[in-house]
Amino acid sequence: MGLFSFIKNAGAKIFGGKTSAEKAAEAATTELNSELAAAAKLEETVRDLQLEVANLSIHINDDRVTIRGTAKDQATKEKVVLVAGNSNGIATVDDQMEVECTEPEAQFYTVVSGDTLGKIAKSYYGNAMKYPEIFEANKPMLKSADLIYPGQVLRIPHLEA
Repeated sequence: MGLFSFIKNAGAKIFGGKTSAEKAAEAATTELNSELAAAAKLEETVRDLQLEVANLSIHINDDRVTIRGTAKDQATKEKVVLVAGNSNGIATVDDQMEVECTEPEAQFYTVVSGDTLGKIAKSYYGNAMKYPEIFEANKPMLKSADLIYPGQVLRIPHLEA
């Protein structure tokens, strides 16, 4: 007889431990439950913000969110995208929503250090005093015009001339 080599983590559990396959399955289940809970929380947040989306469905897979449903208007659709996208751990939002009432799409802007709504308004509209337009376009996610942060994405609505 001699010494035989085996793969340490690939056998039946006899010492109360779990096989690597069982550990992987458990980790996948934990991640799925976490993603389901996060999706439910996002749906709850959308409802709490009183953003009207019929048949809202949010699915999270890793750092990607897929959103389905019918928003009452373009602004609501864009706000739902921002709620999801401005959430920690989310890198991509797959917007598959429909809109009841169409209107011009807003632009999105990512806040950088030193930005203010006035500075952003000056850049987009040529007038810093138009910052309330940006603030209103991002309510109810923004509670104050002074509370923006680097990395946050904001809606910049199209203004009629």
